[in-house]
Amino acid sequence: MKFLPLIWANLTDKKLRTAFTFLSIVFAFLLYGVLGSIKNAFAGGAEFAGVDRLRMIHKVSIVQALPVHYYDRIIATEGVAHATYVLWFGGEYQDPRNFFPQLAVNPTYLDVYPEYELDANERKQWLATRTGAIVGAGLAERFGWQVGDRIGLRSTIYTQADGKDTWEFTLEGIFTGADDSVDEAQMFIHHEYMEESSPFARGEVRWFVIAVESDAEPAVVAARLDAQFANSSTATKTSTERAFLQSFVNQVGDTATIITSIVGVTFFVILLVVGNAVAHSVHERRSQLAVLKAVGFSDVRVMCFVIGECVLLCSSAGVLGMLLAGWAMQAGVSTLGMTGVLHLSTRDIVEGSLWIALLAVASSVLPAVSALRLQVATGLGRG
Repeated sequence: MKFLPLIWANLTDKKLRTAFTFLSIVFAFLLYGVLGSIKNAFAGGAEFAGVDRLRMIHKVSIVQALPVHYYDRIIATEGVAHATYVLWFGGEYQDPRNFFPQLAVNPTYLDVYPEYELDANERKQWLATRTGAIVGAGLAERFGWQVGDRIGLRSTIYTQADGKDTWEFTLEGIFTGADDSVDEAQMFIHHEYMEESSPFARGEVRWFVIAVESDAEPAVVAARLDAQFANSSTATKTSTERAFLQSFVNQVGDTATIITSIVGVTFFVILLVVGNAVAHSVHERRSQLAVLKAVGFSDVRVMCFVIGECVLLCSSAGVLGMLLAGWAMQAGVSTLGMTGVLHLSTRDIVEGSLWIALLAVASSVLPAVSALRLQVATGLGRG
């Protein structure tokens, strides 16, 4: 630590060059954190999806509606423990840019999704209130909502019987996620209220979610469900929730490979930038390094000074970039409830730390070896 001022003085000798190099590393790790969060959202939705949950949609497309009366036949099917259904509300809060998912669900939704944790009293109040709504903690924090607030939404899809497109809901509870993969930027309202109030929502849902009994085989139950509706005018397609979300992710592409490639190229470029900056710095300070050796500093210690510069530069800039990425993803941005949420995982932080260490070591190898081999006479002669 006693040599830290010397290392710092060397870094700030060329302030503009150090500043640009520092910002390049910050941007690289900010990009790493953001892209890692996107990868978590796409991969996490499938990774953390319940293995004992099924999702049933229209055989043609999820855009097509399913009859709500299918629920009675689904819940009576062998191997089904719980079932729920969902209708996309499509509302805007104050401004079209204030987007977040609003799902009209039936009272069993929280039984099928126990990872949405809600206070028992708030849950009871929500179930008892026709116009009640519950929201995630992230969404409540975003808009400063508290239990008891009245929330007005303008639906872009459903109008009420009197032609109004504005709906009002009372916030009855705020749920939290059991872990970071749970989307806390959603609102849940009562499907029954929508059915009563809008002729366009009557009798239809967009998808069903089915919780399978512990001793039942999900694939068998899925086939059993689809067989019941195979000859109806509204045939279904049922798959495990994990398979459904993975197919949704695959429509976007191989996000993991794409993101890994981008990050790899970015770090390679940053490695060249940092290595070049440190190499120039060492070359320009050959006479200074030679003086250090002349007054008694060993070759190894002078080499450690150069390595220390890289470590200090890369670690401070890398940590700042990761912190900025974590701050940007702190709210757990919603992805329509179709995938996981954008978040920086512990694994990303650990891997980011390893990348910082690798960048510091790799970029300092050639300059450090050059400083190690520097002869006093040569250095002073060129000074």
